[in-house]
Amino acid sequence: MHLQYTDRQQAFRAEVRAWMAAHVPTTPLVTLECREGFDQHVAWERTLASGNWGMVTWPEEYGGRGLDLIEWLIFEEEYFRAGAPLRANQNGIFLLGPTIMEYGTPEQKARFLTPMARGEVIWAQAWSEPGAGSDMAAIKTKAVRDGDHYVITGQKTWSSRASFADWGFGLFRTDPDSKRHKGLSFILFDLNSPGITRRPIRQLHGHPGFAELFFDEVRVPVENCIADEGKGWDVAMATAGFERGLMLRSPGRFQATAKRLVELYRGHAPSASPAAREAVLQAWMDTQAYAYNTYAVAARIMAGGRIGAEASLNKIFWSELDRAMHRTAMQLLGAAAELKQFADGTANDWLDGYIFSLSGPIYAGSNEVQRNITAERLLGLPRVGAG
Repeated sequence: MHLQYTDRQQAFRAEVRAWMAAHVPTTPLVTLECREGFDQHVAWERTLASGNWGMVTWPEEYGGRGLDLIEWLIFEEEYFRAGAPLRANQNGIFLLGPTIMEYGTPEQKARFLTPMARGEVIWAQAWSEPGAGSDMAAIKTKAVRDGDHYVITGQKTWSSRASFADWGFGLFRTDPDSKRHKGLSFILFDLNSPGITRRPIRQLHGHPGFAELFFDEVRVPVENCIADEGKGWDVAMATAGFERGLMLRSPGRFQATAKRLVELYRGHAPSASPAAREAVLQAWMDTQAYAYNTYAVAARIMAGGRIGAEASLNKIFWSELDRAMHRTAMQLLGAAAELKQFADGTANDWLDGYIFSLSGPIYAGSNEVQRNITAERLLGLPRVGAG
């Protein structure tokens, strides 16, 4: 594939690059998985909004710029090229936002999208339960209709951003007699509602990037249900498609990491093994392949197409690429790789990314499940374990 940018696209790239150069913090922010760092990242979200960069593809009436997906890819390339912070509101702008845009009512769009783009409301996602991880159809948390409210009772776990976020979205069983994929509804809820208890889950680095949520007869307005009651599975699958297929992991993020990996290799070349050199080269080539494929997907969507089961292939590819790059970096760093700070006082900024990248094959739907989906929908093969 040969990419040739128009004059307008090149001018847009220059605009983004200049704005980022003027506004990206010169000192790295504290990890957003602790209170201090989360607040710093929320402040950055609002700085972005001040330049109308919250979510550039959204219509202007919802806080966006009305740009197309190619321009979004350009924005993302420049964003990560500048070393800008990770997005505190990624669950909102990349996952929930497109879902509301597709399934929400005009009232829901007006209510939720603009505060999301402005960084005024930060979102957590609440999919998994103790007995329903990758198998989301096993969800048991109930949302019982009581007049114009749902009364929610149950538990969610591994809810990303839930330790500090303002609102959450998730799947709940609104038909108590239903099983598996039927009888589920996609509901938005205020995390500060009476009856919600947050229990932070500390990770290997000690920070609570995730949380358990306990619902004790939490009352949520029926108007917070996205699409029709009982249609939550279809809505959730669309949300998962955004997560796996295009929005959550733009090529710019991996291109920036690959560039850093090449620089790291050059600094350790005398002691690096031939295998490490090959791993760095492979990472750079895979990153470019991922970028070209994403441009192709974006072009197809702009022409009226949709993301299908290919989203599962994308998820497998970018999660394994992420893990491979971070493992290669840790190998290049050698015995000092596990140190948060090196003897000369410099920080090991690969370490946090390494810890998170190891979970890549699990989050956004485990890769084993994604391979089953690919085999069934793209190749017509039976799922593993199917009778």
